[in-house]
Amino acid sequence: MDGEGNEFNTSVPPCSFMISAFLGMEPAEVVIAFARDLGGGSITQSVQGCIWHSCIRKADLEWQGTYLKRFLKKLIAEIESTGGVVLDELYEHYASCVIGLKDPDGSTNYYTRVLKRLSFIFPEPSGDICCQNPQRFEVQLRCSMNMLEGNTGCSIWPSSLFLSEFILSYPEKFAGKRCLELGSGVGLVGICLCYVKAVKVILSDGDLSTLANMKANLELNNISTGNLASDHQNQVHCVHLPWESASENDLHLLAPDIIVGADIIYDKSCLPHLVRLLTTVINCRHLPSKPEHDSAGFPVVYVASVIRSVDTFECFLALVKEANLVVSDITGDISLSNFLPYMCSYQRSDVRMFSIHG
Repeated sequence: MDGEGNEFNTSVPPCSFMISAFLGMEPAEVVIAFARDLGGGSITQSVQGCIWHSCIRKADLEWQGTYLKRFLKKLIAEIESTGGVVLDELYEHYASCVIGLKDPDGSTNYYTRVLKRLSFIFPEPSGDICCQNPQRFEVQLRCSMNMLEGNTGCSIWPSSLFLSEFILSYPEKFAGKRCLELGSGVGLVGICLCYVKAVKVILSDGDLSTLANMKANLELNNISTGNLASDHQNQVHCVHLPWESASENDLHLLAPDIIVGADIIYDKSCLPHLVRLLTTVINCRHLPSKPEHDSAGFPVVYVASVIRSVDTFECFLALVKEANLVVSDITGDISLSNFLPYMCSYQRSDVRMFSIHG
C-alpha cells in the first residue's frame, strides 16, 4: 500500500464511485456493491483498507455519525457472511459509533441533519470551465435525511440534481448571465450556477430557516453571500421571497436574464402566486432580444420537475395559459451528461424539464 494505506487508484471507477457514493451518503448496499466490484467479487482486506483510509477517516461524526454506524454494521455483516476477515480498525470504529451516538431522548430520528459531499464527475476533462480539478466538482451540503421532517427546503430533491446536471451540461447557456432561482432550498443549483460563471446569481426562498441553511451551505463551499443592495461581483445574493407577498417593485429589482426552479410545481395552493411571480419577472425584463432571451426578448424560465400529481400539473398549465405564457416540455430535446454515475438513489428518468417564456 502507499503512504495513505491504499493500493487502489482512487480517481477511477469502481474505487472513485465507491468513495463518492459513501461521501454522498448513498444507501450502504450501493457502497458495498462498488466495494465488491473493487475486490473482484469480495471485500478483501485491501478493499477494507481503502474504505478505511478514503471513506471512514474522512467522515465527520457530528454530521455523518448515524450513517457511518449503519454502514459499518452492514459492511461488517457482509464481510463476515462470506467468511472474510474484518480489519480491526472497522470493528473498533463501529464500537465507537455505537457508544458515542446514543440519542439523548431515545429517538431514532435525532440525527437527521447531515453533511453530504456530492461529487459531480465529468465524463472527460472540460476545457470550457476553469477549475482546480476539471474532472471532479465537489459540493458540500448540510441537509435533512428525513423529507417529512420540518420544511422541504432542507432536502436534496431529484429535480435539483437534474437541474444541476442541466446547468453543467450546458454551461454556455448560463455563463455571463444574471440568474434567479426560485425555491433554492439547500443551494445546490446556485452553487452550480457559480461554477459555470453566471455573472450574477440570485437565490430565493420563502422560508427563513431554509434561507439560513442555504447561506451556511454557500459558505461551506467558499462562496460569499450578500443581498441585492450589495453589488460585489463574486457574491451570491440571497433573498427572502415569499411568493404570496412579493411586491411588483421587489420583483422588478431582480431583473434576471434566466429564471430556474426545481420541484416548484408541487402545491396547488401556491401555483397562482408562482405564476403571478413568473409573469411579473418575465414581463419586467422585456428587452431587445439577447441569446438568453426568447425571440420576443423575454427571459427564459427552466423548471425541472417530477410530476407527482397530474391534477396539480394541469392546474399549473391552465394558470400559465391564462397568463399568456407558453410552457414547452424540452426533456427529449436536451442531452445531459451523467455527472452522478455512482448515485443509484437518483432516478433521472423521473424528472422532466420545461421551458417557459412570454
